Amino acid sequence: METILEINQLHKNYGTLTAVDHITLKIQKGHVYGILGPNGSGKSTTLGMVLNVVNPTSGNYKWFEGTTSNHDALKRIGAIIEHPNFYPSMSAIQNLELVCKIKNVDKIKIQEKLALVDLLERKHSPFKTYSLGMKQRLAIASALLNDPEILILDEPTNGLDPQGIRQIRDIIQKIAASGTTILLASHLLDEVEKVCSHVLVLRKGKMLYSGPVDEMNHNHGSIFIDANDRAALHSFLKEKTYVGKISTHEDGLEVTLYEEIDMTQINKEAFENGIVLSKLLHKKQSLEDQFIELTSQN
Repeated sequence: METILEINQLHKNYGTLTAVDHITLKIQKGHVYGILGPNGSGKSTTLGMVLNVVNPTSGNYKWFEGTTSNHDALKRIGAIIEHPNFYPSMSAIQNLELVCKIKNVDKIKIQEKLALVDLLERKHSPFKTYSLGMKQRLAIASALLNDPEILILDEPTNGLDPQGIRQIRDIIQKIAASGTTILLASHLLDEVEKVCSHVLVLRKGKMLYSGPVDEMNHNHGSIFIDANDRAALHSFLKEKTYVGKISTHEDGLEVTLYEEIDMTQINKEAFENGIVLSKLLHKKQSLEDQFIELTSQN
């Protein structure tokens, strides 16, 4: 599979502050990658470095398997890393025509991109009359005018209401379905979980996890289990390789799982050991649970 971007031990200091701490990441064509972390975790600095607007302290990166210079690579990239910046009195059409002139791309794509972000009906309205969500959607249309191979978005739903967030999410999914690789930075777990196939988790510049969203850690959820002889059940569970942390609650035991498990097999093995289960429920761990567990352990 073609590698769009390869980051190797990328590091950035601002004086004594470490903003990004030796990050390594490989972005493959056709996927949606999320950089997830709270404000101040190094997301924007990472994007700034690979877009050649922030100088790394050390480490390196290469676009398109190193087959092109950074300057030429930028022509194949669409990016929004700041608030949308258009002329307030000019319409969407006029602003995008100006972008085409600056980027030296054909104006023929303007109508198509405005349709994609659902702004065709407002194409002649001045930018200053747009809502925040519409402004963000126009920025996405602008970033797509050169039909980029990868679209980079920094907090694309920041400040938007639920409807605006959903509109941006739908647009991202449509762009991804067309085969465009997407890299987005966000502090919203829900956003990453719903649109991204892969995630890089950052905290204070450090990389905590990098890989598929559904394999974010070794945890496979948890089971809630109980029996009349809870002490025997506890001893039985401690011997199992799939069992992690065991927490005792008033209504039973909560068991963190390290492997995929067969609920029928657990019931059978417990019975064979003289333990009759009165409760056995499986709960899949959410991305939020995984994120909290990751960040609390580091």
